[in-house]
Amino acid sequence: RKLKKKTLVATVMSNLGLERAIEAAGGRLVRCPVGDRYVVETLRAKGYNFGGEQSGHLVFLDHATTGDGLVGALQLLSLLVQSGRPLSELTHEAMERVPQILLNQRFEQRRDVTKMAATQKAIGAVEKRLGKKGRVLVRWSGTEPKLRVMIEGPDQDRIETFAKDILAAAARDLA
Repeated sequence: RKLKKKTLVATVMSNLGLERAIEAAGGRLVRCPVGDRYVVETLRAKGYNFGGEQSGHLVFLDHATTGDGLVGALQLLSLLVQSGRPLSELTHEAMERVPQILLNQRFEQRRDVTKMAATQKAIGAVEKRLGKKGRVLVRWSGTEPKLRVMIEGPDQDRIETFAKDILAAAARDLA
């Protein structure tokens, strides 16, 4: 089957390389909050038929309303049969993963990230340095008292430093 409206739904945590690969193939990626619940909500609300999370939850809305490993396996097998090519070839061509880091830090108190001045300044500085070559996402975990900092960019060591800088700024804001 084809993607409805040539659109894939993925969460904000999905790698930038996926977005670039979808766009290069003539499609588009729509991002939603983390959680397969939000993937399904977006699929239904916008009339799309496929989406998922970086964790591996894949939702084929034409077949099921939840992430289903068996449906995913059948779809993959169907693709292999139709293409006549081995999986190793298809995955090699699929996408170039952008270096990504996710750091988490536990904090006793929780504040709106948009109201944390030092954190916002650090985020802005990183976004300026990365430009269109990367992304920054700072959000509170939905299940733990942790601040999550996800950064993507061309250099793994550099983005790790950036993420640590943002967490240090958050620690100052929450001290």
